[in-house]
Amino acid sequence: MLEYIVPSNIDDRILRRAVRMLEDGALLALPTDTSWSIVCSIKSPVAIKKLRKISGERDERHFTLLCSSISQFGEVCSVDNTRFRLINRLSPGPYVFILKTLSGTEKFLDIRRKELGVRIPDYSVPIRLIETLNHPLYSITAKKSMAGKDEDIEPQGDDSSDMELGGIPEDELFESGWELEDINGLDMILDSGEERERIFSTILDMCSDEIKVLRQGAGAWPI
Repeated sequence: MLEYIVPSNIDDRILRRAVRMLEDGALLALPTDTSWSIVCSIKSPVAIKKLRKISGERDERHFTLLCSSISQFGEVCSVDNTRFRLINRLSPGPYVFILKTLSGTEKFLDIRRKELGVRIPDYSVPIRLIETLNHPLYSITAKKSMAGKDEDIEPQGDDSSDMELGGIPEDELFESGWELEDINGLDMILDSGEERERIFSTILDMCSDEIKVLRQGAGAWPI
């Protein structure tokens, strides 16, 4: 399940194998510029359901669309010029932008909210995978509470609040790829062999004229 990679020179054969697995509905774990994420293809309804089960979450605020470019944001969310300029200034980086979804996005991703978190990580591993797959990844932060969890357990109820997005302690995050082997349901772990920092991204709600900080993380705000 572990595939060791060199982030600065990822083996194309590993990337192509990872893409084939994603297209077949697999769940992958990979490092980002903040913490480890578990991802799936946005074009696989089966994989999205598996991701929700393994996460134990129903609330879509815990899920993020990882993209390789701002243009991919515009395929699912509304991005006007003002928001584009700010996102362009902060991306790539440790920021999640909550944006209003376009018509059809909720049905496409099977979500019940008209907002979606999107971001461009400042790290080669997710970017190269997204570019090879040719579309964004649906993701959730990997947490130690997921280890040993039965993949068939139904997600929890939708009763979390905005504050709970920042309520997870950093010691719940993983440092090394081998630690994620205890999470049932993962099909592949892309591991650089290096310990990653246990940090969160900053979440900015951009759905209204006034930007609201839902979680203060590694990304500085205000700027």
